[in-house]
Amino acid sequence: MVYTTLDQENFFSGRCILVNGPVIVGAGPSGLAVGAGLRQQGVPFVILERGNCIASLWQNHTYDRLRLHLPKQFCQLPYFPFPENLPEYPTKYQFIDYLESYARHFDIRPQFNEAVHSAKYDETCGLWRVRTAGDVEYICRWLVVASGENAEKVVPEFEGLSEFGGHVMHACDYKSGEPYRGKKVLVVGCGNSGMEVSLDLCHHNAFPSMVVRSSVHVLPREIIGKSTFDIAVSMMKCLPVSVVDKILLVIARLVLGNIEKYGLKRPSVGPLKLKNDEGKTPVLDIGALQKIRSGEIKVAPGIKKFWFGRVELVNGEILEVNSVILATGYCSNVPAWLKENEFFSKDGFPISPFPNGWKGRAGLYAVGFTRRGLSGASVDAIKVANDIGKIWKEETKHKKHSSVTVAGFNNPCAMKKDSLFVQVN
Repeated sequence: MVYTTLDQENFFSGRCILVNGPVIVGAGPSGLAVGAGLRQQGVPFVILERGNCIASLWQNHTYDRLRLHLPKQFCQLPYFPFPENLPEYPTKYQFIDYLESYARHFDIRPQFNEAVHSAKYDETCGLWRVRTAGDVEYICRWLVVASGENAEKVVPEFEGLSEFGGHVMHACDYKSGEPYRGKKVLVVGCGNSGMEVSLDLCHHNAFPSMVVRSSVHVLPREIIGKSTFDIAVSMMKCLPVSVVDKILLVIARLVLGNIEKYGLKRPSVGPLKLKNDEGKTPVLDIGALQKIRSGEIKVAPGIKKFWFGRVELVNGEILEVNSVILATGYCSNVPAWLKENEFFSKDGFPISPFPNGWKGRAGLYAVGFTRRGLSGASVDAIKVANDIGKIWKEETKHKKHSSVTVAGFNNPCAMKKDSLFVQVN
């Protein structure tokens, strides 16, 4: 059903689309998981994705050597397991293929190149108004925020960086160490990305120095052939997190040795508690630590300032470097576009921690902000899809004999008489 008229005296000059179901912001794994759950219940929806493909962070902003850090059983989305023939730690390309198959299986077709500029709840009409950069306003009863914890890169300011003169990039734009062969590269950050970029640079005969600005937990990816994460999950079924943390640290010391003598200081809080409380993921070592021991990856303290072709460290040491790669992480971008302050905090995460951060008021939901990776996102996606599905079915049942009211809307007053209006069922 399509209504087309010219807008003369509107409050919004673009096209208005009335969605008979939820609008989902983000076509990454979280958004796809919600869409799959809704599809199975027959609930219509629209997914808005600012990129040109599903899982745009994975497809456009990850390095070539990336593999899932956890075994595949902890990374698969609801209702659709990984193919059995995939390795335990699929490559990024295998994971992308899986997500593409997932979207095809559930007939999920996001609206690409639709960056959301604002989303606001209209108290008068009881509807959400979601405006995009394409001058379109989507009007819906439910809004699902699935833009994720890693929507925007974090780029710290460093004195003199603009005068450095060499190549500077964020790790989200790094693909391979091949262009850096024979060059001295400063990698800023020692998380999983910083470690793996440094390791990749070594494999391409570059000379990386990794800046360790804060403390970091490093754990072996596997213990006697079994995933460290799998072991931790099993232990947490019968032991408190504090005890499991202590056991993991003892094992890490036995397997990896004393990493502090290489400049890698451990935090005072255990790895699992730190992940749960602050979202800081422990590094799962896949070979970088051996390169640090051998000196092929040099560990440097914090940065004081940059000079032309050089960097001065906080200990007074000066390094000559050709390039800088900022493995300085990502952040949520929700505060930049969602106009509400009760459900989300200023840092773009639900105020209520997992497992209670999936549902707000007035039809607002969040998926992918659990700080527990893909498994946490899947748990919330199922809850959100089931909750919306239950309400949608009840309202559809009550209104199935009405030819005026659209299911899910108490008052479709959002449309002005002269607006360009498209109804999506």
